[in-house]
Order: sequence, then structure tokens, then C-alpha cells
Amino acid sequence: MEIKEIKILGPGCPKCHQVEKLVKEAISETGVAADVEKVTDFKKIASYGVFGTPAVVVDGVVKAVGKIPKKEEILGWLGK
Repeated sequence: MEIKEIKILGPGCPKCHQVEKLVKEAISETGVAADVEKVTDFKKIASYGVFGTPAVVVDGVVKAVGKIPKKEEILGWLGK
């Protein structure tokens, strides 16, 4: 089974925590194997070309920037 690599980019603000919670809920609902990493270092965040947070990166592809994605969107990124 392929493991998804998901990064939550942001300084740790309330919106960032909400995105992390939604991502983890979606993972538990789907049973998809995924590593979730919080990235708070602004240089690393900028290396993704992201200048608004929160942002979500799935398998190296930026999926959302500056917003809280809906759970349906996250499920789609997980392939469910």
C-alpha cells in the first residue's frame, strides 16, 4: 500500500490546527496510510512557492493555499 505524504504548512495558527484536524479525520475515515507533517519553518513553506497559510501539500503537490479546505476536497486528494 502506498503511503501518502501530507504536509500542513503554517505557523501554528488556529486555522492551521483546524486544517490538520480535518486532514486527520479524513485519513481515519478512509483508512489511507499517510504520514502527516506540520511545517512551521517559513523558509521551508516558501520553498513550496506558498506565501499564504494554511496550506496543504499532498505527495509534493500544493493542493490548498490560504484557506481551510472542505473535508470532501481532502477525501478527493486521498483518492476516496
